[in-house]
Amino acid sequence: MNLLAIDTATEACSVALSSHGQVLEHYQLAPRRHAELVLPMIDAVLAEAGLHKQQIDAIAVGKGPGAFTGVRLAISVAQGIALGLDLPVLGISSLAALAQDLAGVADDAMVLACMDARMGEVYAGVYRRGADGLMALVGSESVGPVSALGLPDSARWVVVGSGWGSYAAALTALIGAPALADAERYPRAAMIARLAVPGFQRGEGLAPELVLPSYLRDKVALTSAERIVA
Repeated sequence: MNLLAIDTATEACSVALSSHGQVLEHYQLAPRRHAELVLPMIDAVLAEAGLHKQQIDAIAVGKGPGAFTGVRLAISVAQGIALGLDLPVLGISSLAALAQDLAGVADDAMVLACMDARMGEVYAGVYRRGADGLMALVGSESVGPVSALGLPDSARWVVVGSGWGSYAAALTALIGAPALADAERYPRAAMIARLAVPGFQRGEGLAPELVLPSYLRDKVALTSAERIVA
C-alpha cells in the first residue's frame, strides 16, 4: 500500500510516504512557512518514490493538538486531496506521533509527550510501547498546567517535546528526573505514517469530511486581566 502522511501542527512541517514497508520523509523546521512548503513537499516525496497521486491508497494527517492554524492547514490539505482522489483519511494524534519517535528507546518506560501550549499550559499524553512497537495511549490526552497533570505511577519516565524545554523544573518535581528528556523533537509525518498503516489495514480510515481537529481546548489567548493574574 501507499500511504501519504502530512503534519503541520507545530513549528515543524513534514510529509512522508509509506510504500511497501519503506518510509520517505521531507521535514523542515520552518515556523509560519507551512502553507508554502506543504504542497511542494508532497510533490517532492511522490516524485522521489516514483509515484503519482492516483497511486495513493490512503492519507494520514496529524490532527493535533498543536497550533490551531497549523492543525487546520494539514487537515484541509489532507481532505482536499482525499476528496479529489476518493481516499480514506486517518487522523493521528500529534502527541502520539511525538511519543512514537522515541519508541526505540522507551523500553518499559512511560513516555510523556508534552508540548508547550502557551498560557502557562501544556498539551500532554502518556504512552507505553506495545509488543508491536507502537505507542499506545495510557489514559487520555489533556491540556492544562503541569501541576494539574494526572499521571500514572512509573519508576521510569521518558519525556519528549517542547513542554520539557519550558517546564522542566515543574515536570521534574512531578515525576522525578526522567531517564531521558528531549525538548527538541516535534511531531513528524514519518511517525504519523508508522501509526496509521496498521489502522488502515484494520479498516479505520474515514471519509475525509469526518476527520476533525483535536484542539483539546477552544481558547487561543488570554485576556488582559487573565494575563495579569497569570
